[in-house]
Amino acid sequence: MDTMSVNVATVLSTACIAEARQSAREFLAGLAPPAGTAETADTVILVVSELVTNALRHGGGICRLDLTAHPDGIEVAVHDHSPQTPRMRAPGLNGGTGGFGWPMVNQLARATSVTRRTDGGKTVKALLAR
Repeated sequence: MDTMSVNVATVLSTACIAEARQSAREFLAGLAPPAGTAETADTVILVVSELVTNALRHGGGICRLDLTAHPDGIEVAVHDHSPQTPRMRAPGLNGGTGGFGWPMVNQLARATSVTRRTDGGKTVKALLAR
């Protein structure tokens, strides 16, 4: 089983999110056997981007990304310092307030979970097809 852990920067910026996406690309490129099609890789990278963005925006500005390759799936886990769990809500169609990411992640993933950590934060996981 292949695993990788990436500490994502301490401020919300597009550079931090781009770094997380690049780390995911490198992780997927190094897998043997490869992780499915280009569409599979794009889906993993999209979920990484959404979960890291949400963790940085709502989780205190620091998060850690862990990627794990299983024989039939890729697990994306993002750890942050907030105990607040993601929630489904109506997307902000006019005010730009978001609300699209968590429903999309749930639609793309085989399974999602949120686990509270003993240190007060949480881990959000998404299992995707390989």
